[in-house]
Amino acid sequence: MRNWWIYLACFLGLLLLPSFAFAQACQFTVPNMVFSGSTVPGAAINTTTPVTADCQGLLGLGRKVLVCPDLNEGSGGATAGARKMLNGTSSLNYQLFQDAARSIVWGSITWPYAARAPGFLVEFTTILGPILGGGSNTITLYGQILPGQQGTPQGPYLSTFAGANATFHFRYDDGAGCSVLNGAFTGTASFTVQFTQANDCVVTAQNIDFGPRGILSANVDSAGQVNITCTPAVSYNVALGLGGTGTSPTARKMTKGGESITYGLYQDVNRTVPWGNTPPTNTVAGVGNGTAQAIPVYGRVPPQVTPSPGVYSDTIIVTVTY
Repeated sequence: MRNWWIYLACFLGLLLLPSFAFAQACQFTVPNMVFSGSTVPGAAINTTTPVTADCQGLLGLGRKVLVCPDLNEGSGGATAGARKMLNGTSSLNYQLFQDAARSIVWGSITWPYAARAPGFLVEFTTILGPILGGGSNTITLYGQILPGQQGTPQGPYLSTFAGANATFHFRYDDGAGCSVLNGAFTGTASFTVQFTQANDCVVTAQNIDFGPRGILSANVDSAGQVNITCTPAVSYNVALGLGGTGTSPTARKMTKGGESITYGLYQDVNRTVPWGNTPPTNTVAGVGNGTAQAIPVYGRVPPQVTPSPGVYSDTIIVTVTY
């Protein structure tokens, strides 16, 4: 009988313990967020990383822990519009989001901007011992390097989240959400956001149209251009192929069936410096600055025997070496 009273007293003692006796403990894991690609095309670059909470709690089986993963600006800093990764004195704008559409910023209850952390629940579904419960849950952190940053210099960019920049508030779910702390416990996780900008170039081209002509008894001139966008300070070289049946920069051929019209492509408006595909003999060199650099291409159809009427064309491959 005495033992029964001891067990009853222990049970009643548990029931009368203050709420902290039902405390929970959580560990948080966030792998590094690594972007890959290039900013030179000007488009956004997206990536993701998981955010995992593993929690245990006294007498917690069947209960749920609310986790509020508060992420501040990171070591690179932030503005109202973007977080930043740094490479020395150079910066790269990016942002962290709660949703796949990258429309809701992932923030913190302690940082000065409007966005807050997305709360999520960890349900205790595992029995860890006579009076312990546990569980885990994983959500996705969405990242985006913002578009329009073609001028980003080459090199590694980094922002670190640790300590106050990655504070996880958690407590048994009371329905109040992440807008208030309500005596929550805290934990941390450390991770980096990183990107390496490699040397890169993109090229577009404008067609050259010599227009309609009757008799090819005199020079017919026209012009187009190639547009080169390269990482700042990158040296590049632009070569123009000889076309489908050409034999030299000034003896390219526009064709229609078995007939052809000879033409040439040149680097200068006077049509004296041929533009070919043998670097550095007859190609065009330049240095990137992160913006589109327009390079004119001058074309000429010299006097020649006029073939039968019709549309004559050729395709030129533009090759950028950097």
